[in-house]
Amino acid sequence: MDFGWSHAQQAAYEDLRKNAETQFEPVGAADRLTERAVWHRLGRLGLLGLCVPARYGGGGLGALDTALRVEAFGRGCADTGLVFAASAHLFACAVPTAHHADNAVKERILPAMCRGELVAGNAMTEAGAGSDVSRLATTAVEAAGGWRLTGTKTFVTNGPVADVFVTYATTDPAAGHLGVTAFLVDRDTPGLTVGPPLDKMGLASAPAARVSFANCLVPAERVLGVPGQGAAIFQHSMRWERACLFAGYVGLLDRLLDRCLAHATSRRQFGRRIGQFQTVANRIVDMKLRTESARLLLYRACWEMDVDGGSELNVALSKLAVSEAAVAGALDAVRLFGGEGYLRDAGIETTLRDAVPSTIFSGTSDVQRMLVARELGL
Repeated sequence: MDFGWSHAQQAAYEDLRKNAETQFEPVGAADRLTERAVWHRLGRLGLLGLCVPARYGGGGLGALDTALRVEAFGRGCADTGLVFAASAHLFACAVPTAHHADNAVKERILPAMCRGELVAGNAMTEAGAGSDVSRLATTAVEAAGGWRLTGTKTFVTNGPVADVFVTYATTDPAAGHLGVTAFLVDRDTPGLTVGPPLDKMGLASAPAARVSFANCLVPAERVLGVPGQGAAIFQHSMRWERACLFAGYVGLLDRLLDRCLAHATSRRQFGRRIGQFQTVANRIVDMKLRTESARLLLYRACWEMDVDGGSELNVALSKLAVSEAAVAGALDAVRLFGGEGYLRDAGIETTLRDAVPSTIFSGTSDVQRMLVARELGL
């Protein structure tokens, strides 16, 4: 792996970081993404189609170049909910559509998704199927002209504003993970109901909701891949999500470090800059160590994806390291800023609330440890 970025890559990073700083307000409101202008702006910056083939309106980038740009977005944009919403749209929805949808569906759907004219939501999680996605209660039964879906999904990111959903249902209960099928479902499909936005701890501007399917007829051409391939399609999209989406959190960690360094060199207590106290310096050093370690693991996972498709081991290590570093770094920042860090106006406590769910979504930290242990032969 080459550890250096080309001038073109560095320029792309800086350009995107500066655009993110100037085009998006620091903290978004819960209803921010109901404004289609925000999605159109994300589309113009290329963030909604980074790794989608160019023929469908995307950037055609590999995993490593995609991660670099998401990292720049996460560093420049202080609204982590917006970074998460855009990344979920891309990795959990546009990626499986680009790789597995019918060609005619790709031609019709993907360009609009890349431009932000169509917003996508990923409907996989169920109340009884979080980490264990091989036991989905949502079912799909073959019918004339397609499939009829019945069931309820929860924690559907972008659900309240989505025009189309990538969802998964059991089509053969006896086949386990080989009996799951993926579908692309329009919001206006009869029988599809989107619930009110869920009241979450963080990521306020990334709205999530429950989505219910009541005997929804989905045309046969809206099956992604072939029946029974859903689990493999989901795992493929998760590989992109666990690697590239979390580059946004690496950007967040860099942004936190910048703020902590500025605070430690300007804030004075007992006649000294607080950065001169060893306890404060050590805390910042630990933040830097976790950030760089996580960054290298993420870059390796993405590089490997570009070379040979990637391994579950390195993707799981990357996701685990980045998410745990994000929570630890945000908590350190709150402690370093003290009372100011506890106030909403400073934006530090917001970072902590936005970091906590990173250890839950895309597979919990315990699931990542389980995957690593399995890959080690334990």
